[in-house]
Amino acid sequence: MISSNDPVSRTRKHASSNVIAIDGPAASGKSSTAHWVAERLGYRHIDSGAVYRAATAAAMHSKQVPDLWTEEIVLASAASIVLRERGDSFEPVLQGVAFEELIRGLDVTHNVSRVARMPGVRMWVNDTVRAAAEDYDVVVDGRDIGTVVFPNADLKIFLVADSWERARRRLTQRLSRRPSDAEIAAETELLVQRDARDAMQTVQASDAVLVDTTYLTQEEQVERIVALAHAVTQRASDTSPR
Repeated sequence: MISSNDPVSRTRKHASSNVIAIDGPAASGKSSTAHWVAERLGYRHIDSGAVYRAATAAAMHSKQVPDLWTEEIVLASAASIVLRERGDSFEPVLQGVAFEELIRGLDVTHNVSRVARMPGVRMWVNDTVRAAAEDYDVVVDGRDIGTVVFPNADLKIFLVADSWERARRRLTQRLSRRPSDAEIAAETELLVQRDARDAMQTVQASDAVLVDTTYLTQEEQVERIVALAHAVTQRASDTSPR
């Protein structure tokens, strides 16, 4: 849901909003790319993965260890999470407080796949994301975005990259330095394991455009998606009744 005390609710637009869905495996650059694309197009960015991470962080404050988490425990813990607008994005807040640093921590990273596999939690996240996107042009990234959450999205992108490159990018961001080959190899193994756990939720929509970013800079991949978005908008304009 959206925070009821949303300070910029007056900017909401008409209901026929445009949706760009960006899917892909872990560390494929979905969130950073989606945010940049949204900024370039004047859309709002929704990171569905952040909602799963927020639910995971909330569940970590329950009295149960992760191995004993159930849907009921996670959903009860996440009940007070809302999506709040911040600039051109939405951020999850718990009891009115943003907790970005916590949801990006290693404990959450190690347990978020467990939470994301729970059908009831997935329904709650999907409903939360759809509600946030109702009145805005949005770029939404995550998993199942183009297949389940927004099957009728105006543009669907599926980002992929070599697992070694994904590991290198993730470590560079996390460590703020150039990682060693040994560090990259260890992170690659973790990503391969994560890919296996998330396989059922990481499926390319049949009408999605595949973008391999292994040898692309982020600016290049953003330019490619923005160009595709402009082409879709132009095509819709050309075919609309006059």
